[in-house]
Amino acid sequence: MAEGTPILSVRDLNLFYGQSHALQGVNLTLQSGVLSVVGRNGMGKTTLCKAIMGLEPIASGTVSMAGQALNGRGPADIARMGIGYVPQGRRLWRSLSVDEHLKLVERRGGSWTVERIYATFPRLAERRQNGGGQLSGGEQQMLAISRALLLNPRLLVMDEPTEGLAPVIVQQVEDMLVRLGEERDIDVLVIEQNIGVACAVADQVAIMVNGRINRVMDSGQLSADRDLQQALLGVGRHAHDETPGPVPSPAGQPAAPAQAEAPAGPTRIYVSNPSLPTRWSRPVPVRVIEGMARTVTALPASTDTAVEPLSTRGTRAGSVVYVVGTLDTKGPELRFIRDILKAEGLNVRMVDLSTSGKPSGAEVPPHAVAAFHPRGASGVFIDDRGEAVSGMALAFERWIAGRDDIAGIIGAGGSGGTVLATTAMRVLPVGIPKVMISTIASGNVGQYVGPSDIMMLYSVTDVQGLNSITRQVLANGAQALAGMVKGRIGQAPDKHDKPAIGLTMFGATTPCVQAITKALEADYDCLVFHATGTGGRSMEKLMDSGMLAAIIDITTTEVCDKVAGGVFAADDDRFGASIRAGKPYIGACGALDMVNFFAPETVPERYRNRNLYRHNPQITLMRTTVEENREMGRWIGEKLNQMTGPVRFFLPEGGVSMIDAPGKSFFDPEADAALFASLEETVVQTSERQLIRSPHNINDPEFAALIVEAFRALHGTGLRSSANRMPGNRVIGG
Repeated sequence: MAEGTPILSVRDLNLFYGQSHALQGVNLTLQSGVLSVVGRNGMGKTTLCKAIMGLEPIASGTVSMAGQALNGRGPADIARMGIGYVPQGRRLWRSLSVDEHLKLVERRGGSWTVERIYATFPRLAERRQNGGGQLSGGEQQMLAISRALLLNPRLLVMDEPTEGLAPVIVQQVEDMLVRLGEERDIDVLVIEQNIGVACAVADQVAIMVNGRINRVMDSGQLSADRDLQQALLGVGRHAHDETPGPVPSPAGQPAAPAQAEAPAGPTRIYVSNPSLPTRWSRPVPVRVIEGMARTVTALPASTDTAVEPLSTRGTRAGSVVYVVGTLDTKGPELRFIRDILKAEGLNVRMVDLSTSGKPSGAEVPPHAVAAFHPRGASGVFIDDRGEAVSGMALAFERWIAGRDDIAGIIGAGGSGGTVLATTAMRVLPVGIPKVMISTIASGNVGQYVGPSDIMMLYSVTDVQGLNSITRQVLANGAQALAGMVKGRIGQAPDKHDKPAIGLTMFGATTPCVQAITKALEADYDCLVFHATGTGGRSMEKLMDSGMLAAIIDITTTEVCDKVAGGVFAADDDRFGASIRAGKPYIGACGALDMVNFFAPETVPERYRNRNLYRHNPQITLMRTTVEENREMGRWIGEKLNQMTGPVRFFLPEGGVSMIDAPGKSFFDPEADAALFASLEETVVQTSERQLIRSPHNINDPEFAALIVEAFRALHGTGLRSSANRMPGNRVIGG
């Protein structure tokens, strides 16, 4: 297909049923992605589908796919060209099972497989051995959609795909269509009566009136204009628009009292027998009945049926709170959390991360999440529990990464549930409320929280059943999340918003960073990160999230711990965010003279005879050697070579930390010289990637001024730093 050629082009299309002119000069173009067609019954929408598929003869006009004419071709030829069709009426074989239907049409080598179908529509997986005539209307529609997808077509024509589906399945189909539009592997023409779905899955909507395309308009405009919906489609009005007002009382008679309104808010539902009784059952205590009660909240009736279009989803604030966990083992606890959040008036959806394969009542069942694993459901539902949990964690992480409707997220569970939930939570941007109620939250949670802002709440008892303790802890977690979500929704914009920059600092580089911050804080929001391994990862996460305009990486000390095995080590992705961002990078050799350990007795035996410094009772520092400095120079230099934006990396010849100075504990000119020489040997220097030697100690005011000058030059009008020309500073190479 030539570049710019539309996947579907309909020009001056006319079609007759006898003397009835069904299609009257239809013109329609689908360049790529998803296009919705809406209209009243009898307007010609289904006839348009049949004309495209060759099921009805065309009187005049042309239909082409990717530049190839479809006129005169039969339905089989058109299908072989790469057009899949979901007809209105489903047209299934009553005698074939669901599995037989799917395997009959599956084309090997495509992105859609039987396995992926079952992951997308878990209900079909449950009914795989049932015949086509044994399925409900909604299940038949799911099977018809699946049959078309398994052809892995280039263009998919869908006639009323959500007709007859339950709301939860409609949401699954909508999510699938949105994903198809994003993946761009299959383009879709959707004929749809559901205005909400039509507007949500496509940026443009074509309106069909009396056999013609009346107009093609922005889906957001249509979804918000109820008068236009009423005029063109006969929808959009609400019941209260036509409800007569109160009947006046006869003259002289008192007005009838107003009927009391039902109380607003949550309703408690009590079950007198929480467990199935037998003839030997004892009466259930009141406290048990109250403890097993569930909460139902009637959401306020909406007066606006507008559905936000796909084109604006990425820019709006999240609107859904997700409760995540394994419902097969933590069902009552997770539903308890859900009920509290609903009672707060929040829009709540449950995500089931169970790996047992059991049926689920969650809005997002396990198969829907497992479909996001690189190998589909087969990468999750396996016999090995550890591998299954790891597979589901990866699938959930990829599922979360594609959501832009998250207002908050909360999970509850043991070690496995904590891994499942927090792996995905760490993907979310800083600021979105995240709460994890866990049995392991009182220990070292660094591996679960990582660089993210996850709130860990210790469950005290095991998350196993509802009791006097778990109710209090789970309720506290739910209320905390509700408060954060509501506070964030109502938060006023920052009137003093300034571009944010990240700076790395250690105690041994504090004067330098403080001087830089003071010089820049009038123009920039200076975010200082403690270079303790996690601090560096947090800064990199914010850079990857687009929340930092720049990085001033003064303190690269985490590389010391990576090389020598300290406790504040960088990971392999240190500097990765700057590589990916392609923005100007300013760095220095800050505190590359020290490896960190905890109390003196924790220092490894092999290091006991090294130069050690007691920073405080809990932190012991070890001076890096000449060979360690050479290795660090090579490692950092290779990272700098991968950066595509301007680079200025500074070598403070007067010492890299507060205690690397004449007369101080870590003063070692030979080790520093080895570091600088290794960097110079490794870095491929150009006019934009430069190493700059300075005669000053990193904490001297002159060195801080040099950094500020370089920063302002890189983020100002030019790339050549005036700091390069300051007395005593030397640019190496370039």
